[in-house]
Amino acid sequence: MARDERGVTAQSEDFAAWYNEVVFKAGLVDRGPAKGTMIIRPYGYRLWEQLQSELDRRIKETGHENAYFPLLIPESYLSREAEHVEGFSPELAVVTHAGGKDLEESLVVRPTSETIIGEMMAKWISSHRDLPLLLNQWSNVVRWELRPRMFLRTTEFLWQEGHTAHADAADAHRETRLALDIYREVARDLAAMPVVPGEKTPGERFAGAVATFTIEGMMRDGRALQAGTSHYMGTNFATAFDIRYTSDAGRDELCHTTSWGMSTRMIGGIVMTHGDDKGLVFPPRLAPYQAVIVPITRGGNTTVEAAADELARRLRAVGVRVHVDARPQLSPGFKYNEWEMRGVPIRLELGPRDLEAGTAMMVKRLGDEGKQAVPLDTLPDVLPGVLDDFQAFLLARATEFRDTHTRTVDNWEDFAAAVSTGWALALHCGATACEEDVKSETAATPRCIPLDGEPATGACVRCGADAAYGRRVIFGRAY
Repeated sequence: MARDERGVTAQSEDFAAWYNEVVFKAGLVDRGPAKGTMIIRPYGYRLWEQLQSELDRRIKETGHENAYFPLLIPESYLSREAEHVEGFSPELAVVTHAGGKDLEESLVVRPTSETIIGEMMAKWISSHRDLPLLLNQWSNVVRWELRPRMFLRTTEFLWQEGHTAHADAADAHRETRLALDIYREVARDLAAMPVVPGEKTPGERFAGAVATFTIEGMMRDGRALQAGTSHYMGTNFATAFDIRYTSDAGRDELCHTTSWGMSTRMIGGIVMTHGDDKGLVFPPRLAPYQAVIVPITRGGNTTVEAAADELARRLRAVGVRVHVDARPQLSPGFKYNEWEMRGVPIRLELGPRDLEAGTAMMVKRLGDEGKQAVPLDTLPDVLPGVLDDFQAFLLARATEFRDTHTRTVDNWEDFAAAVSTGWALALHCGATACEEDVKSETAATPRCIPLDGEPATGACVRCGADAAYGRRVIFGRAY
């Protein structure tokens, strides 16, 4: 198996091994002591904080308010919505003993919060004047994973979950699409992930939902990643939890509810969308450090170190997240390789000769420019534009990769070939049994019915029955 000098398996040899190695070697994560859990290390948590703060700002700008609900949920709450509890039952962690005795009622460790929030919505909502109720929670959740993978599927992970209640279906549908638009914007504009927004087929819906919408991204091995979901619940949870309001006409009405979430899975998505055989590649708008300055000193040259600190100060003043790597025990070459592995967008090398010339050597994480001498005086003016260009380059590169690995197919042979390396756009009958047949033959599942898909009719690519939805469906192998 091919490895570079850093000991990382080449993506072309074994993408799964590459991913597993790079998230550990780059210092994003470590394994927790309980099976399937992860410890997000400071460098990885910086990335999450960048994503969290930007997503939180967008959520609040649309009128939602943050709240917090308990981690432990009475087991009876989940049983009120039959489809919901059936969908989550295999993943539940249940507390049966606490305080030195058996509990009268078992408590479920939060897998998601529709039930406990539904209970409180019923308490807080009485009139149409209380609507819409727009809540968001930042929390951890627990879902027992049999085959965990860091960030992508872990027993415990971090996320935000929005929960809202509305007077009618139209308003709830608008909310569902609003959340999806926020996720698409965050993925595209911050993570440089060109996701496809679409609706899940009935067989892929969230347990208890009337409709589920998703953003799907293509990773560099051609597989799909569900990067965020938004669900219209109809009145299912309102019925189960008696979430009602008195309309302005005096009638007793059920609320229409939604829920939507994005999690630390996005970190894995960023790694797999942009990384290469040298390690991580971070989009500047989310990178923990947008630039790293490596002072090249021999014999304790304090002048160079002072110049590096001054340059960092000037860059921070224009909003650049910068780090000075002044570790004396490590060689410049080691630092170059380490920060390349860790995905920093820009490296700035500063040595005695550079100071004499009044320049720093700039190296981009990707690109063919090599080292470029940039005047120290102009770096604070130049670097923000360089970072914007790098962000745009990553989005364009990922978009091109997705488009060249997506094929429109009309027969089973072409379908099987397409999903072996990427995505297939195919007509599908919509039957869950047919979806299961496709999965058993190819490991591919329907990722979504693209919202901007062109009208199309004909026969199902697998069974030959009349196609549903009036559009093609994206199929792909997924994480």
